[in-house]
Amino acid sequence: MEIGIDYTAAVWQGGGIGRYTRNLIRALSELDAGNRYTLFVAGGWGDGDGLGPWPDNFRIRSIPLSDRWLSILWQRLRLPIPIQVVVGRVDLFHSPDFVLPPLGRTPAMLTVHDLSFLRVPQFFVPGFRDYLEGAVSRAVVRAQHILADSENTRRDLIELLAVAPGQVTVLYPGVEDRFRPVEDREELARVRARYGLPERFVLGLSTLQPRKNFDGLVEAFDSLLSKWGDEPEIADLHLVISGGKGWMFENTLAVVERAGLSARVHFPGFVDDADLPALYTMAAVFAFPSWYEGFGLPVLEAMACGTPVVAADNSSLPEVVGEAGLMVDASDTGGLAAALAQLLTGDELRAQLVSAGAEQVRRFRWENAARQLLELYSSGVG
Repeated sequence: MEIGIDYTAAVWQGGGIGRYTRNLIRALSELDAGNRYTLFVAGGWGDGDGLGPWPDNFRIRSIPLSDRWLSILWQRLRLPIPIQVVVGRVDLFHSPDFVLPPLGRTPAMLTVHDLSFLRVPQFFVPGFRDYLEGAVSRAVVRAQHILADSENTRRDLIELLAVAPGQVTVLYPGVEDRFRPVEDREELARVRARYGLPERFVLGLSTLQPRKNFDGLVEAFDSLLSKWGDEPEIADLHLVISGGKGWMFENTLAVVERAGLSARVHFPGFVDDADLPALYTMAAVFAFPSWYEGFGLPVLEAMACGTPVVAADNSSLPEVVGEAGLMVDASDTGGLAAALAQLLTGDELRAQLVSAGAEQVRRFRWENAARQLLELYSSGVG
């Protein structure tokens, strides 16, 4: 088969969908030497994906026009300029990033990571939400088969966009082998110095946007200090919220100011992928109180690095956490504070969840995801 894949996010996005696409397609390249692949990249190849050369059955086709301009042309103006102009004839085209380019009659496979813009629309800028509603809905109708990151997203697709149950398959993401406890003290010290991290901290990690519920995390941290601040494990505790600034993030900063926590809450910004294992390792607890997630890969990455987790009990997160972490209602800041206190002061519970987390992570491997993807390509469901 001649298979085209939109690889743009892998080149131009550090985390999120970029990491998903890099890991999935690289794992695929290690399994399949029979099919021929064309990777399409908008905005030019730049520095590439940083993962080295490709096998002979993979080729790159990039154009200087940015992904933003292609989105305007293909999704907003809906100009019918087919992707085949760049990638040539393909038997199947797979987009791992929510939307599809014009394809003519070529079968399409689409990955939809979540439907947060429909489930929790209040957390989106109206213009962006409207764009996603239109572009994703059209792509879902055009796709012969759809991949979802979780059973929760699969259910959302069936319920909210009327996708036939047989048309959507759950393909769980994986955790990279590099996520493991970092024992090199010099590496830990380097990362701590680079981002100005305190000695002991609770970690939150994601793009700063309302859906991630960092407001609630800050409020829970304030409650934690008020109720359990005399405990030696909590007395000198800080909160670190790492991630780039997304949209509507200003209220989180305001919550910190109102609580008088500017000296105890830190925003180091986007953390390089290479530094994440050390960051997770240094955290006393990883907190993920999001209002909605299509999957929630940082939860597994933290577990892989030996850090106990407390997460919200909604959307896909019970699938990800399983029995390996504490789960609370995202709206219950008091419950979140209590869960944090349990993990910070209970050595037996910490040890139990760290062990369970290591087992849970083994269920999610990129090799398994790539093998499942190859089977779907080969079956013709695309």
